[in-house]
Order: sequence, then C-alpha cells, then structure tokens
Amino acid sequence: MFQDAEFWVALTFVVIVLAALRPAGRIVGAMLDDRAAKIRVQIDEARKLREDAQALLAEYQRKQRDAMAEAEQIISQAKTDAVRLKADAERDLANTVERRKQQALERIAQSEAQAVAEIRNTAIDVALRAAEDLIRVNLGPAQKQALADQAITELAKRLN
Repeated sequence: MFQDAEFWVALTFVVIVLAALRPAGRIVGAMLDDRAAKIRVQIDEARKLREDAQALLAEYQRKQRDAMAEAEQIISQAKTDAVRLKADAERDLANTVERRKQQALERIAQSEAQAVAEIRNTAIDVALRAAEDLIRVNLGPAQKQALADQAITELAKRLN
C-alpha cells in the first residue's frame, strides 16, 4: 500500500487539500465571524431601536393621557365658568329689570305728583279767580281794604 503510487498521490492530494483548506477555513471562519458580528450589531441596533420605539410610545401615551386630563380639566372649568356666567347674567338681568321697574314706578309717582300739583294749581287759580270775582262784585271798597289787611296779617303769621 505504501509502495503504490496511487496511494502517495491520494495522500499528497489529501495533504495539499488540507493545507489549502486550512487557510481557506480560516478565511471562511473569519468571514463567518465577520458576518456573525455584523448580524450581532444589527440585532443590537434593532434591539436599541425597539427600546427607543417603546420609550417613545410610552412617552406619547403619557403625553396623550396628560393632554386628555388637561382637556377634561379645561372642559370642566368651562362648564363651571358657563354656569357661573349664566348665574351672573341672570342676576344682572334681574337687577336690571328691578331697577327699571323701580325707575318706572318713580316716574309714575313723579308724574302723578306733577299731575296732582297741576290740578291743585289749576284749582287754586280757578278758586282765586272765582273769589276775586265774588269779592269784586259783592264787596265794597271798605270791606275790600279790611279783607286785604286781614290777609296781610295772616301771611305775616304764616311766614314767621
């Protein structure tokens, strides 16, 4: 067997192939290691991106909850303000109506007083004219003088 040329050719072939495969194995191993390292880097990047995405999602969900809470608070405040403004408006309207009613009553009372005063003045004027006519027609000059003196005396008493 060791003397056979085919054996030595086969052995040489195996040795050469092994010798050739050894660096090729290193090259293939290095390539596989590089590929594995790249895949690890990509996996790490993907993991980091996933974590970042989850953090962003959590942040946006928190912001959304905060915004919803703020919106609810704004709506609640707006409702409270609307109720308060409505009550204020109703109170102001009632006050305005009452004030206008009071003003109308005062104007009516003033008009009544003015009408009564005008009627009284007219009645006094009519009574004075009637009295003047009666005095002029029925009294003589001496009686007129006595009546005038009496009126002056009474006027002086009333003024004091």
